[in-house]
Amino acid sequence: MSIRTRCAAIAAAAAVTACPAVYAAGASATLHHITGEGEAESVGTIRFADSEHGLIVTPALHDLQSRGLHGTHIHANADCGATRMGDHKMPGGAAGGHYDPEQTERHAGPYGDGHLGDLPNLTVEADGSATTPVLAPRLTVSDLAGRAVMVHAEADRYDDHGEHHHGKGGVRMYCGVIE
Repeated sequence: MSIRTRCAAIAAAAAVTACPAVYAAGASATLHHITGEGEAESVGTIRFADSEHGLIVTPALHDLQSRGLHGTHIHANADCGATRMGDHKMPGGAAGGHYDPEQTERHAGPYGDGHLGDLPNLTVEADGSATTPVLAPRLTVSDLAGRAVMVHAEADRYDDHGEHHHGKGGVRMYCGVIE
């Protein structure tokens, strides 16, 4: 990411944080810890708002299980339920794959030419909170209708390395239907 893009992202995030009225035309999702049995306890919300630089994603999350970076994506379906995969259930499987309306089938990150659902990594603090806004420059609020937002167990390295956990953020941990 270029310095100019980073500065634009920081400025846009600061504007949304300083001006909550911007959210009037936005969207939000309440995230829940997800298991093979479905949704469990709420861990907070993520708000979405348009800006001149793209979509501002503002988390207000708490009680997350591990600090550090976590892959975060917009998923194709507005459903956080578990699905059966062979002998086990996949938490959040009903959300489908990453939102990819152009069918690129590429995992290239928020600034690449792949899935539109690739968001910047979410930063979780040592106390289990996540409140730092990020910018998704290729998305708008209108892209979010009928979708879910997913936070994964590990950082996303934005590559298409063969196994899911290598490059795409690992297992699905928290999910919310976007409204």
